[in-house]
Amino acid sequence: MDFATILGFVVGLGSLLAGFIWEGGEASALLVPSAALIVLGGTIGATAISYTPQDLKVVPQLLIKALRHTPYDTAKVIEDIVGMAEEARREGLLYLENHLTEIEDQYLRKGIQLVIDGTDPELVKNILEVEIYSVEERHHIGSSIFEAAGGYAPTMGIIGTVMGLVHVLGNITSPEALGPSIAVAFMATLYGIGSANVFWLPLGAKLSNISQKEILLKQLMMEGIISLQAGYNPILIRERLVAYLNPANRGNMEIEEGEE
Repeated sequence: MDFATILGFVVGLGSLLAGFIWEGGEASALLVPSAALIVLGGTIGATAISYTPQDLKVVPQLLIKALRHTPYDTAKVIEDIVGMAEEARREGLLYLENHLTEIEDQYLRKGIQLVIDGTDPELVKNILEVEIYSVEERHHIGSSIFEAAGGYAPTMGIIGTVMGLVHVLGNITSPEALGPSIAVAFMATLYGIGSANVFWLPLGAKLSNISQKEILLKQLMMEGIISLQAGYNPILIRERLVAYLNPANRGNMEIEEGEE
């Protein structure tokens, strides 16, 4: 479970609610089912119109991915590739076929299989690049669904507020009830802006961030596979792959190597 995401939701919603109560408001005043229906239903409907059923059917998986994502162990991937390079240098590339089942990542396993099969290096690179491109496009569509919902939600909130005001102004029979009725009408705007900035847009940004890290990892794997096929020295391969890490992680790897 990604506790940072859960904590972000709790802190975001909690801060809004706490600030409202601090100013003397009542939590029950924020519960307006009709406004919630207009905003939520309108947002989901508009988003559904914008995408195909094939795009939308993965939304539950995207939510799970955002809430349960675990960071990629890039350092371990580097060590695995360097380890395979050392074995290939001693025993030959065909020897790696004995360890294919031990490779958990499908992309890395596919690349190593291409190398073992003797595929032309340029073709290996092209195949791996196309795979990265297709993954990047799928991820972009996934994150854009939530970003689109974040754009529709405030507008739906304004529509809900206008509808509420039309109803209020069209039935002015009790002037003393005008204030509370207008306040209820504006709850739709609050729901729209609040849901966009606490739920939809943050989820879209989270999925985009996860995608960027996954693409970078695949680029690292591709570099390692190509270097392994070219027969580069394992030490040189390590140096090439460590360049993909941020400076802090590079330092940690150097410490670990020194301890060994």
